[in-house]
Amino acid sequence: MGKDQEKINTPLITGMDVREVGRVYSVREFLITVTGLPSCINGQIVEFEGGHLGLVMGFKKDLVQVLVLGLRINLRAGDEVYNRGELLNLPVGEGFLGRVVDGLCEPVDGLGPIESSERSFVFSDAPGVMDRVPVNGTTATGTFALDVVLPIAKGQRQLLIGDRLTGKTTVALDAILNQKDNDTICIYCSIGKPYASLTTVIDLLREKEALPYTIVVDSTSSMSVGQQYLGPYTACMLGEYFMYRGGHVLVVLDDLTKHAWTYRQISLLLERAPGREAYPGDIFYIHSQLMERAANLKPELKGGSMTFFPIIETLQGDLTSFIPNNIVSMTDGQIFFDSALFYKGIKPAVDFGLSVSRIGNKAQWKGMRKHSKDVRLQYLQYQELLQMTRLRTSGLSEDAKARLRKGEIITQLLGQDKYKPVSLVAEIMYLIALNHGMFDALTSASIKRFKEEIFQFVNDKNPKLIEDIVSTHDVTDENEEQLGEAFLEFLEQIVE
Repeated sequence: MGKDQEKINTPLITGMDVREVGRVYSVREFLITVTGLPSCINGQIVEFEGGHLGLVMGFKKDLVQVLVLGLRINLRAGDEVYNRGELLNLPVGEGFLGRVVDGLCEPVDGLGPIESSERSFVFSDAPGVMDRVPVNGTTATGTFALDVVLPIAKGQRQLLIGDRLTGKTTVALDAILNQKDNDTICIYCSIGKPYASLTTVIDLLREKEALPYTIVVDSTSSMSVGQQYLGPYTACMLGEYFMYRGGHVLVVLDDLTKHAWTYRQISLLLERAPGREAYPGDIFYIHSQLMERAANLKPELKGGSMTFFPIIETLQGDLTSFIPNNIVSMTDGQIFFDSALFYKGIKPAVDFGLSVSRIGNKAQWKGMRKHSKDVRLQYLQYQELLQMTRLRTSGLSEDAKARLRKGEIITQLLGQDKYKPVSLVAEIMYLIALNHGMFDALTSASIKRFKEEIFQFVNDKNPKLIEDIVSTHDVTDENEEQLGEAFLEFLEQIVE
């Protein structure tokens, strides 16, 4: 820098704050129209009198459209607005672990301020293609139906979709609880939901000792519209801090349907042309720029990953409506929760006919892949056979009876109580016992007891066996033989 440039950059009068000043032109609920800020760009933040922040969302001739980010504030035409000359950036860091924050990263849990020396841009670019590598690690969800039939890889975007009250959030929370010893940071973002539901989630995480490795972002319906809009982007920004430092992150976005409603509300006030179902034309971009930020980074960038569990609510199982159709097209698979299965008592109520995980099996444990390859087919064939034989109670062939029995056993294995995640090793044990026909002669009560106690029994009897499976991600013939002996010994104790 030359001397002339130094003179230009040196303030002539110290203590002077030079800012571009505009004035409020009109007020529409949470949307403010401002005049007199000619140098503003989209995504910048402005400051109102009293220190409240706003986000530049659009422009008209000689006017700037600003979204108020805080709660409802008393603004009137003629009030001053200051251009801060910077894009929206918020604090990030390790101090956010175990805390509940709003869409502006301000603590809302009453535990005091959060110290942070770093800031990040909320709307940052997704990692490029050359910054990524193919998925090479599995995200253990603790849900047997997912880990076995619909495995999820680190860096994957796996959609949880279904009608309301079908168990979507429960499965996502089970995945968070299962990361306790997996060195994975979890972020739960509640968007547009009642505040009471968020407090239930926080109490659960605290009770299960999952809060210390979790960040909760509060964008519930009690927050301002601006913070409900920012919530998922803030959650993603907080996760990127750990991902770019080599960590693994799991982000639950609950749910993007209400986020789309919020953006539609903002867009209509911005007078943007409504399209299908009154959504603006850029609604696809709004969510796709978010989904693209999930990644599995290459080793040169420290090899971190960020996995997304976006949640979408459907109406009467309609997957073809606008928002569900959009999100399905930009994710790596979807898990469809069927309300009919839920009301039958099958929980988690996953419809394997409509669910798919496109890349997860590439990162699945070798031992899991070897023993689970036929489970999905056998279960779907059982469902079809069950429909065909529902009205027939006699005259079935022995083969049909055996297939029905096998399907009943698989159904019981797939059933799982909420907030009780299962380790991958225990799931492999279930599969080996299933494939060896050890459940065929057992009652439902005995199968349930096997599921609950077999892992601890084997671990007490032969802990090295568990360590070998965990370290190699595979089950050798010797391991399988040792497991078979342990199973027989356990069954002798529980079966009279």
